[in-house]
Amino acid sequence: MFYGVFGSHDSRNLSENGILARPSVLSAGQVIQLVTIGLLALGTVMVHSAGMSVGVGNGFSMQGLLGGRHVQYAFLASLALFLTSRMNWDWLANGPIWRNPILWLLAFGVGLVALAMFPGMGRAAHGARRWLYLGPSSWGWSFQPSELVKFLMIGGVALWCTHRQHVIGQFWRGVVPVLVGVLIICGLIAVEDLGTGVLIAMVAVLLVLAGGARLWHLALLGPPVLGMLVLAVMFSPYRLARIVAFMNPWDEPEGIGYHAIQSLVAISGGGWTGRGLGYGIQKFGYLPEDTTDFLFAVICEELGFSGAAMVIALYLILLWAGFWVMRGCSTVFLRLVVLGVILTVGLQALMNIAVVTVTVPTKGIALPLVSAGGTGWVVTAAALGLVAGLDRTAWGRTSH
Repeated sequence: MFYGVFGSHDSRNLSENGILARPSVLSAGQVIQLVTIGLLALGTVMVHSAGMSVGVGNGFSMQGLLGGRHVQYAFLASLALFLTSRMNWDWLANGPIWRNPILWLLAFGVGLVALAMFPGMGRAAHGARRWLYLGPSSWGWSFQPSELVKFLMIGGVALWCTHRQHVIGQFWRGVVPVLVGVLIICGLIAVEDLGTGVLIAMVAVLLVLAGGARLWHLALLGPPVLGMLVLAVMFSPYRLARIVAFMNPWDEPEGIGYHAIQSLVAISGGGWTGRGLGYGIQKFGYLPEDTTDFLFAVICEELGFSGAAMVIALYLILLWAGFWVMRGCSTVFLRLVVLGVILTVGLQALMNIAVVTVTVPTKGIALPLVSAGGTGWVVTAAALGLVAGLDRTAWGRTSH
């Protein structure tokens, strides 16, 4: 079971009288909040830099930065981080599973994902319908419902593993029902956003395994899932082209290999210290998706290896702090929720960096809290605030 994998609740660092010993400087939750704000600040600056165009504006300026829309997104994300960190989340696992608000919110989010696919309801970009507009299209805010489902799914799987703990080790009664539900929802998302669908499925499988499922039960579902992924690629020309480009992008440097080559050029052009903030070259019409999926390449070019290493270090610190919050949680449900959040952020960052460095085929997935995207920033910050809040309530319980 979960406790067998990660150790018992009593494995936390205890003082001599048996009370949890609080760190003398910063708690894990406070570290999470600081790192989240740091990544949001970095993202705001780098999105502004990557969005510069030849002959437009006065280059990189504080006035242009502060007047950008992503400052508003960063403010909303910071507000969400603060609000969720001040709430008490212990009640989430109480009561019957069918009455839990997480499941109802998850169903609502899936409905929004389906709604975004309909012409006239969702907004299309780059051939995919992933966004809904909040307000008139001329000035309203766009909203990506799959970002909400990504984190609500964590709560849904954690609820199942907690309430079905007595049968989670059984294939048909414990594993199949939850993973069939996950695959249906991920399949719906993958129609327009394969990267996010794969990410949600990976996190869900790891949570079910951590919740007590047997590894060989999950392995039995591997072949059919792999078959579904192959079909999703084979029947989608642009996804198949990405696989071909990954195998040898230099076969068609001006065609399907263009994206990967320009990303590598940006990374290699930065060297150890970078060209300097705002002085990147590839963003001026050479590197596609420079403010979103390939922003890490711009970071490498302008801030160099040292800047890229700093970004990776921030994610590692975030994961480390999340691990310590997880160890301090009082229930299996809360531990699974924290594990799901840190796995989602960590795996998404890993997938994005792997795509940018052409380690895996190109897929549309953002660098969390850094790549441009209002919905992703706000929802991810809110989820990390929840984790920080669980750390705060754990100290509150042990101080009485």
